[in-house]
Amino acid sequence: MDIILLLKAAILGVVEGLTEFLPISSTGHLIILGDLLGYNDETSKVFKIVIQLAAILAICWDYRERLTKVVRGLPNDAPSQRFAIMLVIGFLPAAILGLMFHSTIKTLLFNPITVATALIVGGLIILYVERRAYQPRIHSVDEMRWPDALKVGFAQALAMIPGTSRSGAMIMGGLIFGMSRKTAIEFSFFLAIPTMFAATAYDLYKNWDLLRADDLPVFAVGFVASFLSAMWAVKSFIKFISNHTFEVFAWYRIVFGLIVLLTAYTGVVNWSAP
Repeated sequence: MDIILLLKAAILGVVEGLTEFLPISSTGHLIILGDLLGYNDETSKVFKIVIQLAAILAICWDYRERLTKVVRGLPNDAPSQRFAIMLVIGFLPAAILGLMFHSTIKTLLFNPITVATALIVGGLIILYVERRAYQPRIHSVDEMRWPDALKVGFAQALAMIPGTSRSGAMIMGGLIFGMSRKTAIEFSFFLAIPTMFAATAYDLYKNWDLLRADDLPVFAVGFVASFLSAMWAVKSFIKFISNHTFEVFAWYRIVFGLIVLLTAYTGVVNWSAP
């Protein structure tokens, strides 16, 4: 058993779990770190799908009571039906655009330089949004209307560009479109469930031939690491953001992106596309 490979799996799993639901782009971090660790071969594509699945299962576990209530209430409970409709509407833009441009984006944009640029641009956008006085008119997910869900869905679709951050795009979009911080964060968590399950299933289908029994230990280590770190990150994020703005994440994105671009320009690191 390759201990070094298992260590890489654990590191990438933790990074996925910590960054998936923060506005700093988990995909971007995995692309950059995978390139830095030299784990960017064909097998790594399936590995990243597995650890992404672990992260979304963690959010399902955290919100299991709300999700169970919605599922049970779908036949005859109007609020549950309305909640489900909001998720479907919010999911559609990413689903349609993802099917149209998924392959092209992965071929052209999945590289550290693109990620670094998107991190910096996204950080500047977060700073801009945070320094404007947006007055919320939507204070809970149950107050959302279908146009609100659709607009946030289009914001989420921007995250197809690696380094943008799905949660970041949704939360900032939610704030701009009139949501309170708590509502924008919660809806980003809930909408992540169908979006990421669909993306995971599609990626797994496209890369099914890469699955090998020999890789199970590596996948298992990454899965567990991602699941546990995602559970911790979600709880910590909600607690942190209740007393702070998103500016710390903006500055992190900008500094991280500049470091990648600087190391590429100076030749300190020979970044390459995964």
